[in-house]
Amino acid sequence: MKAERRHPDELILGLVSVSDRASAGVYQDQGIPALEAWMAAALASPFQVHTRLIADERAQIEAALIELVDELGCDLVLTTGGTGPSRRDVTPEATLAVATREMPGFGEQMRRISAAFVPTAILSRQVGVLREITGHAALIVNLPGQPKAIAETLEGLKDAEGKAVIPGIFAAVPYCLDLIGGPYLETHEAVIKAFRPKSAIRAR
Repeated sequence: MKAERRHPDELILGLVSVSDRASAGVYQDQGIPALEAWMAAALASPFQVHTRLIADERAQIEAALIELVDELGCDLVLTTGGTGPSRRDVTPEATLAVATREMPGFGEQMRRISAAFVPTAILSRQVGVLREITGHAALIVNLPGQPKAIAETLEGLKDAEGKAVIPGIFAAVPYCLDLIGGPYLETHEAVIKAFRPKSAIRAR
């Protein structure tokens, strides 16, 4: 059943945390709470959240992504976890399997940001993709598993005055959603400034 959009510009957001141990109750998931908190601080537009906590199983990840996009009608799906080189890390493979088009700039920028902090950024395999079905399209982006790294990749690197040195990936998300027919998102610029060409900025 599709989620009901209560406002034309309300974002329908899917959050997926991929973790064998958290999904089994061995420890409390930190990915979804971190994502929800960041989105609440960053978005000036209304949004509703639909969450899934699943194991590192490709079939489960694919099923969750398809459900969130095709059945619930999510405009944006963010995943966290399962993007490293270990054999159980299969989130990128599952994401690419449900994609209709790849958006390689998202993974490239995330690794660029992370490389400013740790040399192991080159081991991350995050991807960004579009899933397009009849009458609907969604952006799906894999994020790192740690809350600190999630915030860093979404916000980017800032100098002492708060000016972006390396743009975070979320700066491009609102315009991407515009281009695929999604809701018009506005952000709190103290957290992240959405970038749009002047011609795409809506008059207030």
